Amino acid sequence: MYRPSGLNTGSPFLSLRRAGSIPDNYFAPTSLLLPASVAFGYNGAMKTLTLGLIAAALLASCAIAADDKDGWISMFDGKTLTGWKANQNPESWTVRDGCITGDGEQSHLFWMVREGENLEFKAEVKINNGGNSGMYFRTAFGPGFPKGYEAQVNTSHKDPVKTGSLYNFHKILEQLIPDDVWGTQHIIAQGNHIIIKVNDKVVTDFVDEKNTHTKGYCALQQHNKGSVVQFRNLMFKPLK
Repeated sequence: MYRPSGLNTGSPFLSLRRAGSIPDNYFAPTSLLLPASVAFGYNGAMKTLTLGLIAAALLASCAIAADDKDGWISMFDGKTLTGWKANQNPESWTVRDGCITGDGEQSHLFWMVREGENLEFKAEVKINNGGNSGMYFRTAFGPGFPKGYEAQVNTSHKDPVKTGSLYNFHKILEQLIPDDVWGTQHIIAQGNHIIIKVNDKVVTDFVDEKNTHTKGYCALQQHNKGSVVQFRNLMFKPLK
């Protein structure tokens, strides 16, 4: 059996071996074979490693908590479309420059992690000249244009209904954000009361007396080929 140099030949372990109590082919734990100073260093290193792993776990836990601060849930990891599903033409959706990007044939990209009833849904969005898009909520997954509420995203498309509108319910006809410029759109849906903010300013405050859509997914729209839209910092918050 190999013994490291500096082995303590007077150790209790070796005394037992000489007495025949321990077979020659038995490999003892390192801390028994090594001198006290070496064994202490080994055990100390293991304790340090264990504490390091615990600290890393605590940091990861804090990161998750920070992501969910005040009830907000991040919908996009900045790298992949994990949690998202296109209803058609999935090739129209990619991650480009850290943003969810719609560019191609008509498609709607649904966040399938959970449905929402009372909720907040917000994002930073940028769209090209002549582009058309939207942020859906309480919408059903399915082909074509979804059944649900849509907060319009449109700065200069021929459709006169512009960003900040609740499509088919409340129209904004003025351009609130220029082409190819980042802006924020923030939806708050509480029962049949729906608020849409653009760059933190309330532009739609609407009560749907028919309570048309009560529950469903959030989704993004790629309206048509030629439209190029990007979304980042997408956040969801369930409300009571």
